[in-house]
Amino acid sequence: MSTILRRRFLLATAVLLAVSTVSHAQRGKARRIGFLFFATEAWALTTGPMDAFLSGMRALGYEEGRDFVVEARFAGNETQRLPRFAAELVKSSPDVILAFGTPSNHAAKKATSTIPIVFVVSSDPVGEGLASSLARPGGNITGLSNIASVLVSKQVELLKLAVQKLSRLAVLSNPGHTGHPPQVTAIGAVSKKLGLHILPFQARNSEEIGNAFASMERERADAVVVLGDAVFSEQRRQIVELALKHRVPSIYSAPFHAEVGGLISYGADTTDHFRQAAAFVDRIFKGNKPGDIPIEQPTRFELVLNLRTAKALGIRLPQSLLLRADRVIE
Repeated sequence: MSTILRRRFLLATAVLLAVSTVSHAQRGKARRIGFLFFATEAWALTTGPMDAFLSGMRALGYEEGRDFVVEARFAGNETQRLPRFAAELVKSSPDVILAFGTPSNHAAKKATSTIPIVFVVSSDPVGEGLASSLARPGGNITGLSNIASVLVSKQVELLKLAVQKLSRLAVLSNPGHTGHPPQVTAIGAVSKKLGLHILPFQARNSEEIGNAFASMERERADAVVVLGDAVFSEQRRQIVELALKHRVPSIYSAPFHAEVGGLISYGADTTDHFRQAAAFVDRIFKGNKPGDIPIEQPTRFELVLNLRTAKALGIRLPQSLLLRADRVIE
């Protein structure tokens, strides 16, 4: 992210009331977009979501500052901060709120029943109680689903192909992530069919992540599925280094895990979700009710394999898996 964009975004994060007042007075049409992030500001600035969203808005003809201004709140992976931040955004009367992270989705929904909300990612919008249905979400909310509860089953199957000796499968989840329990259940179901023994581990922070991987080695885990989570995304380098240190082959949902040393990643591109979220904002700006805008599900999934990591772990990936890969990191 450029220095100019970073400065602009930091100003918006702090207090944007004065800026937005000037924008409205000078131009008369600038809309206000509130962002509610469960993750940290560093995550938003370094993994591409804000760049992607702003790019999506530009592609639709919107210019930041002229047509819209952004106000953001970052919970820093601390769920208890979200209700206060959501209330602050609601008080500033934005035209739409974008929520990222399952806890953020629910905090925004509880904070307002009138301001339009677009959730950028939800593993199961209907199951989590965010929407009445995918076709007609109802109320003041809509957004995008990454169908994580479905994809984790595929991740287990891919890991079984890569690690042929796989018998004891570790699952790393975050107890603060309300979307993880159904994913763990889905993993349990497919693992039973494949004859795998599940080893569940939980972590909320860097220290607990370290403890979890040490326990995986003690319990002789053959591989690990790391569920999608803001904390795990921010600690991606720590996680892939620990997986290599403890010699636990790993699979993730986001490609940037494989790019920094994870063995495999398979899933929808979360960064692209932010780009697509711009289209939802555009429809709301044009008068569409969020409850009438269908929730979108991903249609494209990327499989990334890291051959350097496979070599370091002494794993020879089968040709059938290599041929299916969208990207191979050598």
